[in-house]
Amino acid sequence: MRMRKKKHGAERIEACAELRIAEAAQMKDGFEDIFPSSAPVHMEIGCGKGNFACGMAKKYPDINFVAVERVADVCCIALEKAKAAADERECDNLRFLIGDAKTLAENVKPHSLDCIYLNFSDPWPKKGHAKRRLTHRGFLEIYKGLLKEDGILKLKTDNVGLFDFSLEEFEALGMDIVWQTRDLHRSEKAEGNVMTEYEKNFSEKGFNICSAWVRFN
Repeated sequence: MRMRKKKHGAERIEACAELRIAEAAQMKDGFEDIFPSSAPVHMEIGCGKGNFACGMAKKYPDINFVAVERVADVCCIALEKAKAAADERECDNLRFLIGDAKTLAENVKPHSLDCIYLNFSDPWPKKGHAKRRLTHRGFLEIYKGLLKEDGILKLKTDNVGLFDFSLEEFEALGMDIVWQTRDLHRSEKAEGNVMTEYEKNFSEKGFNICSAWVRFN
């Protein structure tokens, strides 16, 4: 369902300017000018309303987080949520970018990320839309160029079709599957898991959450 356009959205986003990367090209030379402290950088692609990014930034003050969201009105909610919770974070370690995953290779310093998260990405279920899936090999090649040599890609989804497709794409590119499960909340990783708003809603309805951690060779 398409989100209703936010009233005064541009002004509300501007009011959170201290948390926003205004231009994607700012990341071309790395993240030293974006975050006040040097630390490993993790990126969430498709951050939605920001629950995961805010939760992770609070839980891991020794990591810098960049949350990317293509839809400005959705990112507006995430920005406001992050600003309201700023005092809960030990460090100034969270930034948001309104942008598309397709352009990240042009605007992020190569091999500068330690981890990429894909949380509940649009499954694009029609066969003809496979190239739009964020785990399609075309996107995986982008992530390969962004991640450090030992960097890791972490996927979470409730969509079994997307999960199976993703595993096939990982295998096609010769990626190492470090860990996987089809029931995250009953796995050994459940205790440290930070949920998205979508994940919380669907898990409460009894849906299993699939997850995989993978590395490029």
